Amino acid sequence: RSPDCGGILTPSGLSYLAEVSRPYAEMVLRQDLMDTRAPDLPLGSPKASRDQISSVQVADLSLSLVPEAGLRLGIEADLGIVPPALARLSILADLRVDLSPDGDLQLTTSACRPTVEEVQSAEEVERFALIPQICLEVSKLLLLPNEQLMSLTAQFPVTPSCQVQYLPLAAPVISEEGITMSLQTTFQVAGIAVPLPVSPVPFSMPELVSSSPSHLTLALSEHFYTSLFFALERAGAFNMTILSPLTTATMAQKITQVGSLYPEDLPVMLRAELRSSPRVELEEGRAALKLFLTVHIGAGSPDFQSFLSMSADVTAGLLLSVTDTRMMISAAAIKKPTLKLSPSQAALLEELFLGTVREEVPVWMNAVLSEGVHLPHASSFTYTDVSVMIHKDYVLLLCNLKLQARHSEQGAAA
Repeated sequence: RSPDCGGILTPSGLSYLAEVSRPYAEMVLRQDLMDTRAPDLPLGSPKASRDQISSVQVADLSLSLVPEAGLRLGIEADLGIVPPALARLSILADLRVDLSPDGDLQLTTSACRPTVEEVQSAEEVERFALIPQICLEVSKLLLLPNEQLMSLTAQFPVTPSCQVQYLPLAAPVISEEGITMSLQTTFQVAGIAVPLPVSPVPFSMPELVSSSPSHLTLALSEHFYTSLFFALERAGAFNMTILSPLTTATMAQKITQVGSLYPEDLPVMLRAELRSSPRVELEEGRAALKLFLTVHIGAGSPDFQSFLSMSADVTAGLLLSVTDTRMMISAAAIKKPTLKLSPSQAALLEELFLGTVREEVPVWMNAVLSEGVHLPHASSFTYTDVSVMIHKDYVLLLCNLKLQARHSEQGAAA
Protein backbone atom coordinates (compact mmCIF):
# COMPACT_ATOMS: atom_id res chain seq x y z
CA ARG A 1 0.00 0.00 0.00
CA SER A 2 1.54 3.22 -1.16
CA PRO A 3 0.05 6.61 -2.08
CA ASP A 4 -0.34 7.71 -5.67
CA CYS A 5 -2.03 11.05 -5.03
CA GLY A 6 -2.75 13.46 -2.22
CA GLY A 7 -3.76 16.96 -1.21
CA ILE A 8 -2.93 19.88 1.02
CA LEU A 9 -5.71 21.99 2.55
CA THR A 10 -4.01 25.36 3.01
CA PRO A 11 -4.62 27.92 5.78
CA SER A 12 -6.70 30.00 3.32
CA GLY A 13 -8.80 26.91 2.63
CA LEU A 14 -9.28 26.39 6.34
CA SER A 15 -10.41 30.01 6.69
CA TYR A 16 -12.96 29.51 3.92
CA LEU A 17 -14.35 26.41 5.65
CA ALA A 18 -14.69 28.40 8.87
CA GLU A 19 -16.50 31.19 7.03
CA VAL A 20 -19.11 28.95 5.40
CA SER A 21 -19.60 26.95 8.63
CA ARG A 22 -20.95 29.89 10.62
CA PRO A 23 -24.65 29.38 9.68
CA TYR A 24 -24.45 25.70 10.60
CA ALA A 25 -22.72 26.44 13.91
CA GLU A 26 -25.33 29.07 14.71
CA MET A 27 -28.14 26.59 14.05
CA VAL A 28 -26.59 23.94 16.33
CA LEU A 29 -25.87 26.39 19.17
CA ARG A 30 -29.33 27.89 18.92
CA GLN A 31 -30.88 24.45 19.30
CA ASP A 32 -28.64 23.60 22.24
CA LEU A 33 -28.75 26.84 24.20
CA MET A 34 -32.37 27.81 23.61
CA ASP A 35 -33.48 24.32 24.67
CA THR A 36 -31.84 24.72 28.12
CA ARG A 37 -34.22 23.37 30.76
CA ALA A 38 -34.65 24.26 34.42
CA PRO A 39 -34.50 20.66 35.77
CA ASP A 40 -30.87 20.48 34.67
CA LEU A 41 -29.83 23.46 36.77
CA PRO A 42 -27.86 22.93 40.00
CA LEU A 43 -29.76 23.13 43.27
CA GLY A 44 -30.21 26.69 44.47
CA SER A 45 -30.10 28.27 41.00
CA PRO A 46 -32.89 30.67 40.10
CA LYS A 47 -35.67 29.15 38.05
CA ALA A 48 -34.82 29.18 34.37
CA SER A 49 -37.22 28.80 31.46
CA ARG A 50 -37.00 27.93 27.79
CA ASP A 51 -36.92 31.67 27.15
CA GLN A 52 -33.90 32.45 29.30
CA ILE A 53 -31.83 32.62 26.07
CA SER A 54 -33.92 34.26 23.38
CA SER A 55 -31.40 34.52 20.54
CA VAL A 56 -28.03 33.19 19.43
CA GLN A 57 -25.89 34.89 16.81
CA VAL A 58 -22.43 33.62 15.92
CA ALA A 59 -20.25 36.69 15.48
CA ASP A 60 -17.09 34.83 14.55
CA LEU A 61 -15.94 31.27 13.83
CA SER A 62 -12.30 30.47 13.23
CA LEU A 63 -10.21 27.40 12.48
CA SER A 64 -6.46 27.47 12.93
CA LEU A 65 -3.65 24.96 12.54
CA VAL A 66 -1.84 23.51 15.53
CA PRO A 67 1.23 21.85 13.93
CA GLU A 68 1.70 18.17 14.79
CA ALA A 69 -1.41 18.25 16.95
CA GLY A 70 -4.61 19.18 15.12
CA LEU A 71 -6.89 22.17 14.76
CA ARG A 72 -8.24 24.85 17.08
CA LEU A 73 -11.86 25.86 16.75
CA GLY A 74 -12.86 29.29 18.06
CA ILE A 75 -16.46 30.50 18.30
CA GLU A 76 -17.72 33.87 19.52
CA ALA A 77 -21.50 34.01 19.93
CA ASP A 78 -23.78 36.83 21.15
CA LEU A 79 -26.61 35.58 23.36
CA GLY A 80 -29.83 37.51 23.82
CA ILE A 81 -31.25 36.96 27.33
CA VAL A 82 -34.68 37.45 28.85
CA PRO A 83 -35.02 39.73 30.83
CA PRO A 84 -33.22 41.96 28.27
CA ALA A 85 -29.48 41.57 28.48
CA LEU A 86 -26.60 40.48 26.29
CA ALA A 87 -23.80 38.02 26.93
CA ARG A 88 -20.85 36.86 24.85
CA LEU A 89 -20.20 33.11 24.75
CA SER A 90 -16.66 32.12 23.77
CA ILE A 91 -15.70 28.55 22.92
CA LEU A 92 -12.20 27.28 22.29
CA ALA A 93 -11.99 23.63 21.28
CA ASP A 94 -9.02 21.51 20.20
CA LEU A 95 -9.81 19.12 17.37
CA ARG A 96 -7.97 16.05 16.16
CA VAL A 97 -8.09 14.62 12.64
CA ASP A 98 -7.79 10.85 12.89
CA LEU A 99 -8.33 7.77 10.78
CA SER A 100 -11.37 5.78 11.92
CA PRO A 101 -11.34 1.95 12.13
CA ASP A 102 -13.35 1.99 8.87
CA GLY A 103 -10.62 3.96 7.12
CA ASP A 104 -12.46 7.30 7.05
CA LEU A 105 -11.06 10.62 8.20
CA GLN A 106 -12.88 11.96 11.26
CA LEU A 107 -12.80 15.00 13.53
CA THR A 108 -12.92 14.53 17.30
CA THR A 109 -12.78 16.96 20.21
CA SER A 110 -9.80 16.63 22.53
CA ALA A 111 -10.36 19.74 24.70
CA CYS A 112 -13.05 22.41 25.11
CA ARG A 113 -13.05 25.67 27.08
CA PRO A 114 -16.28 27.76 27.13
CA THR A 115 -16.53 31.15 28.87
CA VAL A 116 -19.28 33.76 29.25
CA GLU A 117 -18.49 37.47 29.43
CA GLU A 118 -20.36 40.76 29.57
CA VAL A 119 -23.05 39.38 31.90
CA GLN A 120 -24.83 42.26 33.61
CA SER A 121 -25.60 40.84 37.08
CA ALA A 122 -24.75 38.01 39.42
CA GLU A 123 -28.24 36.66 38.88
CA GLU A 124 -27.51 36.27 35.19
CA VAL A 125 -24.32 34.37 35.97
CA GLU A 126 -26.42 31.86 37.84
CA ARG A 127 -28.65 31.49 34.80
CA PHE A 128 -25.65 30.28 32.82
CA ALA A 129 -24.85 27.38 35.10
CA LEU A 130 -25.47 25.10 32.11
CA ILE A 131 -22.87 26.71 29.87
CA PRO A 132 -20.08 24.20 30.77
CA GLN A 133 -22.33 21.51 29.35
CA ILE A 134 -21.95 23.13 25.94
CA CYS A 135 -18.79 21.07 25.53
CA LEU A 136 -20.96 17.98 25.47
CA GLU A 137 -22.76 19.54 22.52
CA VAL A 138 -19.71 20.73 20.57
CA SER A 139 -19.47 17.24 19.11
CA LYS A 140 -22.75 18.00 17.30
CA LEU A 141 -20.89 20.65 15.36
CA LEU A 142 -18.69 17.87 13.96
CA LEU A 143 -21.51 15.64 12.71
CA LEU A 144 -21.87 17.34 9.33
CA PRO A 145 -18.12 17.77 8.69
CA ASN A 146 -17.59 14.09 9.51
CA GLU A 147 -20.33 13.09 7.07
CA GLN A 148 -18.59 15.17 4.43
CA LEU A 149 -15.22 13.58 5.24
CA MET A 150 -16.75 10.11 4.87
CA SER A 151 -17.68 10.99 1.31
CA LEU A 152 -13.97 11.20 0.48
CA THR A 153 -13.83 7.41 0.44
CA ALA A 154 -17.00 6.89 -1.61
CA GLN A 155 -16.86 5.03 -4.93
CA PHE A 156 -17.30 7.23 -7.99
CA PRO A 157 -18.14 6.01 -11.51
CA VAL A 158 -15.62 6.40 -14.32
CA THR A 159 -17.63 4.34 -16.81
CA PRO A 160 -20.80 2.28 -16.19
CA SER A 161 -18.67 -0.74 -15.20
CA CYS A 162 -15.61 0.97 -13.68
CA GLN A 163 -15.44 2.82 -10.34
CA VAL A 164 -12.68 4.75 -8.61
CA GLN A 165 -12.12 5.10 -4.86
CA TYR A 166 -9.59 7.09 -2.83
CA LEU A 167 -8.37 5.63 0.46
CA PRO A 168 -6.46 7.58 3.13
CA LEU A 169 -3.41 5.62 4.23
CA ALA A 170 -2.84 7.45 7.52
CA ALA A 171 -4.09 10.37 9.56
CA PRO A 172 -3.27 13.71 7.90
CA VAL A 173 -0.09 15.57 8.79
CA ILE A 174 -0.75 18.99 10.33
CA SER A 175 1.90 21.66 9.71
CA GLU A 176 2.13 25.39 9.17
CA GLU A 177 1.62 24.77 5.43
CA GLY A 178 -1.74 23.09 6.01
CA ILE A 179 -3.31 19.65 6.34
CA THR A 180 -1.56 17.11 4.13
CA MET A 181 -3.35 13.91 3.11
CA SER A 182 -1.84 10.91 1.30
CA LEU A 183 -4.26 8.79 -0.71
CA GLN A 184 -4.16 5.50 -2.54
CA THR A 185 -6.40 5.06 -5.58
CA THR A 186 -8.23 1.79 -6.16
CA PHE A 187 -10.42 0.75 -9.06
CA GLN A 188 -13.20 -1.77 -9.40
CA VAL A 189 -14.52 -3.30 -12.61
CA ALA A 190 -17.92 -4.99 -12.39
CA GLY A 191 -17.59 -4.87 -8.59
CA ILE A 192 -14.22 -6.64 -8.49
CA ALA A 193 -11.04 -4.87 -7.37
CA VAL A 194 -8.49 -4.43 -10.14
CA PRO A 195 -4.95 -5.56 -9.19
CA LEU A 196 -2.99 -2.51 -10.27
CA PRO A 197 0.64 -2.46 -11.42
CA VAL A 198 3.12 -1.51 -8.71
CA SER A 199 4.49 2.01 -8.90
CA PRO A 200 8.21 1.97 -9.70
CA VAL A 201 8.75 5.09 -7.56
CA PRO A 202 6.96 5.83 -4.24
CA PHE A 203 4.95 9.04 -4.50
CA SER A 204 5.05 11.84 -1.96
CA MET A 205 3.36 15.21 -2.02
CA PRO A 206 5.66 17.75 -3.70
CA GLU A 207 6.86 20.59 -1.52
CA LEU A 208 5.22 23.90 -2.39
CA VAL A 209 7.78 26.48 -3.42
CA SER A 210 5.77 29.27 -1.83
CA SER A 211 2.59 29.58 0.15
CA SER A 212 -0.32 29.26 -2.25
CA PRO A 213 -3.33 31.58 -2.08
CA SER A 214 -5.48 28.64 -3.26
CA HIS A 215 -7.63 26.74 -0.79
CA LEU A 216 -6.47 23.30 -1.86
CA THR A 217 -3.56 21.74 -3.72
CA LEU A 218 -4.07 18.30 -5.26
CA ALA A 219 -1.23 16.22 -6.71
CA LEU A 220 -1.80 13.23 -9.01
CA SER A 221 1.16 11.04 -9.87
CA GLU A 222 1.99 9.60 -13.26
CA HIS A 223 1.22 6.21 -11.74
CA PHE A 224 -2.31 7.43 -10.92
CA TYR A 225 -2.98 8.07 -14.61
CA THR A 226 -1.36 4.81 -15.70
CA SER A 227 -3.54 2.94 -13.17
CA LEU A 228 -6.64 4.73 -14.48
CA PHE A 229 -6.03 3.60 -18.06
CA PHE A 230 -5.04 0.12 -16.86
CA ALA A 231 -8.44 -0.16 -15.14
CA LEU A 232 -10.21 1.14 -18.25
CA GLU A 233 -8.39 -1.51 -20.26
CA ARG A 234 -9.69 -4.19 -17.87
CA ALA A 235 -13.18 -2.77 -18.33
CA GLY A 236 -12.86 -3.24 -22.09
CA ALA A 237 -13.15 0.48 -22.71
CA PHE A 238 -10.53 0.41 -25.45
CA ASN A 239 -12.03 -2.44 -27.48
CA MET A 240 -12.89 -0.20 -30.40
CA THR A 241 -15.05 -0.73 -33.45
CA ILE A 242 -14.33 1.92 -36.08
CA LEU A 243 -16.22 2.31 -39.33
CA SER A 244 -13.92 2.93 -42.27
CA PRO A 245 -14.94 5.13 -45.24
CA LEU A 246 -14.04 2.18 -47.48
CA THR A 247 -16.21 -0.72 -48.67
CA THR A 248 -15.20 -4.23 -49.64
CA ALA A 249 -15.72 -3.35 -53.32
CA THR A 250 -13.25 -0.46 -53.16
CA MET A 251 -10.86 -2.62 -51.13
CA ALA A 252 -11.03 -5.35 -53.80
CA GLN A 253 -9.60 -2.88 -56.29
CA LYS A 254 -6.47 -2.73 -54.13
CA ILE A 255 -6.44 -6.25 -52.67
CA THR A 256 -8.05 -8.68 -55.09
CA GLN A 257 -8.71 -11.52 -52.62
CA VAL A 258 -11.13 -9.27 -50.70
CA GLY A 259 -13.59 -9.54 -53.58
CA SER A 260 -13.75 -13.32 -53.29
CA LEU A 261 -14.31 -13.14 -49.52
CA TYR A 262 -17.24 -10.73 -49.74
CA PRO A 263 -19.56 -11.15 -52.73
CA GLU A 264 -21.69 -8.30 -51.39
CA ASP A 265 -20.38 -4.77 -51.06
CA LEU A 266 -20.04 -4.22 -47.28
CA PRO A 267 -18.60 -1.39 -45.15
CA VAL A 268 -15.05 -2.10 -44.01
CA MET A 269 -14.59 -1.95 -40.24
CA LEU A 270 -11.59 -1.81 -37.96
CA ARG A 271 -11.73 -3.63 -34.65
CA ALA A 272 -8.95 -2.59 -32.32
CA GLU A 273 -7.89 -4.02 -28.96
CA LEU A 274 -4.95 -3.38 -26.69
CA ARG A 275 -2.14 -5.90 -27.01
CA SER A 276 -0.38 -4.49 -23.92
CA SER A 277 -1.30 -2.04 -21.18
CA PRO A 278 -1.50 1.68 -21.99
CA ARG A 279 1.13 4.00 -20.60
CA VAL A 280 0.94 7.65 -19.53
CA GLU A 281 3.99 9.88 -19.68
CA LEU A 282 4.14 13.24 -17.90
CA GLU A 283 6.78 15.80 -18.78
CA GLU A 284 7.01 19.50 -18.01
CA GLY A 285 3.97 21.13 -19.59
CA ARG A 286 2.64 18.08 -21.44
CA ALA A 287 0.94 14.72 -20.97
CA ALA A 288 0.79 11.86 -23.45
CA LEU A 289 -0.97 8.51 -23.63
CA LYS A 290 0.56 5.58 -25.49
CA LEU A 291 -1.73 2.85 -26.80
CA PHE A 292 -0.42 -0.41 -28.23
CA LEU A 293 -3.16 -1.76 -30.48
CA THR A 294 -3.85 -4.80 -32.59
CA VAL A 295 -6.18 -3.75 -35.40
CA HIS A 296 -8.28 -6.34 -37.25
CA ILE A 297 -9.59 -5.21 -40.65
CA GLY A 298 -12.73 -6.89 -41.93
CA ALA A 299 -16.42 -6.61 -42.67
CA GLY A 300 -19.74 -8.04 -41.57
CA SER A 301 -22.06 -7.23 -38.69
CA PRO A 302 -22.81 -8.92 -36.39
CA ASP A 303 -20.71 -11.71 -37.92
CA PHE A 304 -17.47 -9.80 -38.32
CA GLN A 305 -14.90 -11.56 -40.50
CA SER A 306 -11.35 -10.27 -40.49
CA PHE A 307 -9.15 -10.55 -43.56
CA LEU A 308 -6.10 -8.66 -42.28
CA SER A 309 -4.49 -7.67 -38.96
CA MET A 310 -1.83 -5.12 -38.10
CA SER A 311 -0.21 -3.60 -35.04
CA ALA A 312 -0.59 0.12 -34.45
CA ASP A 313 1.28 2.11 -31.81
CA VAL A 314 -0.57 5.35 -31.10
CA THR A 315 0.63 8.34 -29.06
CA ALA A 316 -1.99 10.94 -28.17
CA GLY A 317 -1.48 14.19 -26.36
CA LEU A 318 -3.76 14.58 -23.34
CA LEU A 319 -5.55 17.79 -22.44
CA LEU A 320 -6.36 18.08 -18.72
CA SER A 321 -8.89 20.38 -17.08
CA VAL A 322 -11.26 20.37 -14.10
CA THR A 323 -15.05 20.78 -14.12
CA ASP A 324 -16.76 20.83 -10.71
CA THR A 325 -14.93 17.98 -8.94
CA ARG A 326 -14.05 15.98 -12.05
CA MET A 327 -10.79 15.77 -13.95
CA MET A 328 -11.66 16.05 -17.63
CA ILE A 329 -9.27 14.20 -19.92
CA SER A 330 -9.42 14.52 -23.68
CA ALA A 331 -7.17 13.24 -26.43
CA ALA A 332 -5.62 15.86 -28.64
CA ALA A 333 -4.44 15.19 -32.19
CA ILE A 334 -2.55 11.94 -32.52
CA LYS A 335 0.95 11.89 -33.87
CA LYS A 336 1.42 9.72 -36.92
CA PRO A 337 0.63 6.17 -35.74
CA THR A 338 3.27 3.51 -36.21
CA LEU A 339 1.84 0.62 -38.22
CA LYS A 340 3.73 -2.65 -38.05
CA LEU A 341 3.21 -4.57 -41.29
CA SER A 342 5.07 -6.61 -43.82
CA PRO A 343 7.04 -4.35 -46.20
CA SER A 344 4.86 -5.36 -49.14
CA GLN A 345 1.68 -4.18 -47.38
CA ALA A 346 2.97 -1.17 -45.47
CA ALA A 347 2.59 1.55 -48.09
CA LEU A 348 -0.85 0.36 -49.23
CA LEU A 349 -2.35 -0.03 -45.74
CA GLU A 350 -0.94 3.29 -44.59
CA GLU A 351 -2.65 4.87 -47.57
CA LEU A 352 -5.96 3.13 -46.77
CA PHE A 353 -6.16 3.22 -42.98
CA LEU A 354 -3.62 5.59 -41.45
CA GLY A 355 -5.99 8.56 -41.64
CA THR A 356 -8.87 6.58 -40.15
CA VAL A 357 -6.81 5.40 -37.16
CA ARG A 358 -5.43 8.89 -36.61
CA GLU A 359 -8.87 10.55 -36.64
CA GLU A 360 -11.12 7.95 -35.04
CA VAL A 361 -9.04 6.67 -32.09
CA PRO A 362 -9.18 10.09 -30.30
CA VAL A 363 -12.94 10.24 -30.97
CA TRP A 364 -13.39 6.84 -29.30
CA MET A 365 -11.16 7.76 -26.36
CA ASN A 366 -12.98 11.03 -25.79
CA ALA A 367 -16.32 9.21 -25.76
CA VAL A 368 -14.97 6.80 -23.10
CA LEU A 369 -13.69 9.70 -20.96
CA SER A 370 -16.57 12.09 -21.61
CA GLU A 371 -17.83 12.01 -18.00
CA GLY A 372 -14.40 12.73 -16.55
CA VAL A 373 -12.81 11.19 -13.47
CA HIS A 374 -14.01 12.26 -10.03
CA LEU A 375 -11.24 13.78 -7.93
CA PRO A 376 -10.99 13.34 -4.15
CA HIS A 377 -13.54 15.71 -2.65
CA ALA A 378 -15.92 16.20 0.25
CA SER A 379 -19.65 16.26 -0.41
CA SER A 380 -21.33 19.69 -0.64
CA PHE A 381 -18.17 21.30 -2.06
CA THR A 382 -16.99 21.83 -5.60
CA TYR A 383 -13.74 23.17 -7.05
CA THR A 384 -13.35 26.52 -8.77
CA ASP A 385 -10.55 28.79 -10.08
CA VAL A 386 -8.52 25.68 -10.91
CA SER A 387 -4.99 25.88 -12.33
CA VAL A 388 -3.63 22.68 -13.89
CA MET A 389 0.14 22.35 -13.98
CA ILE A 390 1.80 19.34 -15.57
CA HIS A 391 5.25 18.49 -14.22
CA LYS A 392 7.55 15.58 -14.76
CA ASP A 393 5.97 12.56 -13.03
CA TYR A 394 2.96 14.40 -11.54
CA VAL A 395 0.10 16.85 -12.16
CA LEU A 396 -0.57 19.68 -9.72
CA LEU A 397 -4.04 21.20 -9.31
CA LEU A 398 -4.45 24.49 -7.44
CA CYS A 399 -8.12 25.06 -6.61
CA ASN A 400 -10.48 27.04 -4.48
CA LEU A 401 -13.37 25.47 -2.61
CA LYS A 402 -16.95 26.55 -3.18
CA LEU A 403 -19.90 25.47 -1.07
CA GLN A 404 -22.62 24.35 -3.45
CA ALA A 405 -25.57 26.72 -3.66
CA ARG A 406 -28.23 24.44 -2.21
CA HIS A 407 -26.12 23.73 0.90
CA SER A 408 -25.33 27.42 1.30
CA GLU A 409 -29.03 28.29 1.10
CA GLN A 410 -29.91 25.59 3.65
CA GLY A 411 -27.30 26.98 6.04
CA ALA A 412 -28.61 30.52 5.62
CA ALA A 413 -32.19 29.38 6.21
CA ALA A 414 -31.09 27.57 9.35
